[in-house]
Amino acid sequence: MSMETTAWTQLHSVMTAQQERRPFDPATLRRIAAFARPHRAGIVRFVLLGVVTALLAVATPVLAGHVVDAIVSGHDAGTVVRLSLLIALAAVAEAALGVLGRRLSATLGEGLILDLRTAVFDHVQRMPVAFFTRTRTGALVSRLNNDVIGAQRAFANTLSGVVSNLVTLLLTLAVMLTLSWQITLLALVLLPLFVVPARRMGGRMARMQREAAALNAAMGTRMTERFSAPGATLIKLFGRPEEESAEFTARAARVRDIGVRTATAQSVFMTALTLVSSLALALVYGLGGWFALRGTLEAGAVVSLALLLTRLYAPLTSLAGARVEVMSALVSFERVFEILDLKPLIEEKPDAREVPEGPVAVEFENVRFGYPAADQVSLASLEEVAVLDPRGGAEVLHGVSFRAEPGQTVALVGSSGAGKSTIAQLLPRLYDVDEGAVRLGGVDVRDLTAGSLRGTLGMVTQDGHLFHDTVRANLLLARPAATDDELWEALGRARLDEVVRSLPDGLDTVVGERGYRLSGGERQRMTIARLLLARQRVVILDEATAHLDNTSEAAVQEALTEALEGRTAVVIAHRLSTVRSADQILVVEAGRIVERGTHAALLAADGRYAELYRTQFAEVPSV
Repeated sequence: MSMETTAWTQLHSVMTAQQERRPFDPATLRRIAAFARPHRAGIVRFVLLGVVTALLAVATPVLAGHVVDAIVSGHDAGTVVRLSLLIALAAVAEAALGVLGRRLSATLGEGLILDLRTAVFDHVQRMPVAFFTRTRTGALVSRLNNDVIGAQRAFANTLSGVVSNLVTLLLTLAVMLTLSWQITLLALVLLPLFVVPARRMGGRMARMQREAAALNAAMGTRMTERFSAPGATLIKLFGRPEEESAEFTARAARVRDIGVRTATAQSVFMTALTLVSSLALALVYGLGGWFALRGTLEAGAVVSLALLLTRLYAPLTSLAGARVEVMSALVSFERVFEILDLKPLIEEKPDAREVPEGPVAVEFENVRFGYPAADQVSLASLEEVAVLDPRGGAEVLHGVSFRAEPGQTVALVGSSGAGKSTIAQLLPRLYDVDEGAVRLGGVDVRDLTAGSLRGTLGMVTQDGHLFHDTVRANLLLARPAATDDELWEALGRARLDEVVRSLPDGLDTVVGERGYRLSGGERQRMTIARLLLARQRVVILDEATAHLDNTSEAAVQEALTEALEGRTAVVIAHRLSTVRSADQILVVEAGRIVERGTHAALLAADGRYAELYRTQFAEVPSV
């Protein structure tokens, strides 16, 4: 490795590393060791390979010096040939070990990435819905990508680098001191000309790169928001194209300016270090040649010293920046561990039970609940704020009690924000109650297995969310083993089979991001088909017909009638016309059930339900 390449590597490591000075946290190191334990055999092989490679790196310059000495002293050609063959063998071995080392490095690094990503992904899936409502998706994805890769560098680069560079440094110094202590001291005196500029220039360029990264991230977020289907629609309706373009161009121009400054600084830095490299070699040859002419140093030793000089600066500069690289890796590990340290609020008990067989009743008994505070479910870094919102924890449901017998439909109605959706979210354990109990089939949902709960309870929300995937893939979320015949049966019962048959690829048609290639009513019927396919015994409908026109609502309502047949149902609705036939209607206001009864009984009582009904169905006076 040349001195110029070494300098560039050092500059790059300082630029990309996070410039933070902090003590080693023993707890973090212990957790890193726990992740590394399954890879310990590979790590040992990797380190040993680095030591052997270091030995070969020092052997080559020494052999080159012996070749020169053999030529100068007039040895036979056989000696020169043998030494040359040894150099060739050393070069081949070093190249082969380099490839093997890269493979081991990749195996260790990619294995660690797999372990970390899997751990974070599995942990995030267990987090409550409140975590996802607060977290910026991009920040969370960054933890699974950038920070995991940053942590991987500790194994793939830093670990082997420290060991092999230390061995190379000690061997090189020992050999150089043996050959000429004067030239060795000269080489060490020149070291600051390599390390100090790299660290200073690296710090400046790191700041510029961080600014560029922040600007690029902001542009990425802006593009993601504006290029999504709803974002693009919003911009076309209310956006100001000229101002949008001007703001984007200003940020892009700033990135351009930083790029020009960075490239210029890199060029100046590398030119200066190339000059220093040439001067260092000139001094070695000059001083070494003077010693050789005086007879105090062999000519071959001069050549060996010049070659060893290039081998000396590589480990010295790398070790000088090792602390920065280690700190950077530790910061990445800590950011990953931050996610893993967020305790999921919803845990399955070790002795969890299955939902009892047969028809299932739904029961709420004196339920009290408040949404968790931000510090319980989120991190400031994931929300991209300086301090988490201190609000939260206030009770929003106050002693809610009701029971839906097997096969009955219970409707929740009331003002927006009254707590209807909150009640619905407690049934599938998207949240857990603070007091009281929610029961399915007479068993507290906190005592049920997650798989049994999912297999018993299905939910249709008002947004009818679909993934950017095929019709088939979106349906198979409900029952992965379902056959095509079962898919078509579910679509038929949801009154959507004719629509799907008319699509270009039928079941294999991609529905687009969030299902935007389908109409609102079609998306809702897709979610109902998914519900029918799952064949769950309890159904929750949260505003399933909201925002639909009359034609779409009629089709969806027909599909819902099919979906609710024989099932226990909890239905949330603003349109009271959709719940007239419910077995029991609960009027929810301010987190309390203020009225309950059938449609006819509640109208006769002339209370809050009657007021809501009159408001919705009052005749509009003619003008």
